[in-house]
Amino acid sequence: MLCIKNGTLHTVAQKEPFQGDILVEGGKIRKIGQDLEIPEGCEVIDASGLQVYPGFVEAHCHLGLDGYGIGFEGQDYNELNEIVTPELQAIDSIYPQDETLRQAAAAGVTCVGTGPGSSNVLGGTFAAIKTVGCRVDHMIVKRAVAMKCAFGENPKRCYKDKNNYARMSTASKLRVMLRKAQEYQERMNAAGDDVLKRPAYDPKLEALLPVINREIPLKAHAHRIDDIFTSIRIAKEFNLKLTLEHCTEGHLAPEEIAKEGFPAAVGPSLTHATKFELRNKTFETPGILSRAGVQVSIITDSPVIPEQYLPLCAGLAVKSGMDPYEALKAITINPAKHLGIEDRVGSLEEGKDADILLADGCPMEIGTRICRVYIDGREVAQDCDEAGK
Repeated sequence: MLCIKNGTLHTVAQKEPFQGDILVEGGKIRKIGQDLEIPEGCEVIDASGLQVYPGFVEAHCHLGLDGYGIGFEGQDYNELNEIVTPELQAIDSIYPQDETLRQAAAAGVTCVGTGPGSSNVLGGTFAAIKTVGCRVDHMIVKRAVAMKCAFGENPKRCYKDKNNYARMSTASKLRVMLRKAQEYQERMNAAGDDVLKRPAYDPKLEALLPVINREIPLKAHAHRIDDIFTSIRIAKEFNLKLTLEHCTEGHLAPEEIAKEGFPAAVGPSLTHATKFELRNKTFETPGILSRAGVQVSIITDSPVIPEQYLPLCAGLAVKSGMDPYEALKAITINPAKHLGIEDRVGSLEEGKDADILLADGCPMEIGTRICRVYIDGREVAQDCDEAGK
């Protein structure tokens, strides 16, 4: 057991921080309150003078799928041999020993949604994982959180010589696969228990059934405003769940996006505009969308921005006009909701995973030091000079 005492708690479940204690048992938060009774044998951390936050959550990255300090050998986030690959799963490419995961955990990023990149019209299934572990099977929070699809420049550029030159082609290929998956499901249902009547096994269509059945959303890579609305149009045509990924031109039509009701993961914004569709990116976008009523997550798209700078990106959004509490939610509870794992992570609440960080100030400010980080109640990072000893 562990008791973190006398810290200033930013639970995210409520806006205002307060001084209190957190009792941790079995990797879960068992009790939050003031002057909690300490069970015998419990480890006690005096957090006096420290700020206590839930572990940060990243809604969209490729952590563990792009090797640190190497080239092709570690690039496992895009399959460039085929444009439609929904059967691929992130868990088969994640390398838990990669240095980037250690860096993320040390910075307080305790859970991420990670998976295939954006070269393919359909790229495969994202997973939600904790950022510490020696085996990915033991790090999984949710094995399948979304099916990645991509609009815009990436599938055009990567497959312009392979039958995908225009945005119309990208949209058409996605529609074809979704309709085939619907028909596959219909034939499966009609066959019932008669194996001989079932359609031949198709791994691509099988992988799309959770999307068709609204068990997981399409995770739509869309920077430009027209691509954002194309993704929404297709999702509505097929009655699908959808999350908007990147949404860097979302500020150009915030009310229209808010009216549709889909969550947005905004970024990466701390980068050079490496392609035409990024020319309008700005750190004002998260705040504009949030004020319009959109559920906003702020993302690094790691390794585009190193994962450890997730809270800094939230701070830059605050500098550009975003409400500080909304910015905190954008790297905690909102991405947890975005990934469908808010029952476990994203806030300090009784019954949730004990993913907790202690800091000597606001983590969104560059001068703040992360002092201790706990994932599932186990300490994974500590700054010995600032540990509240």
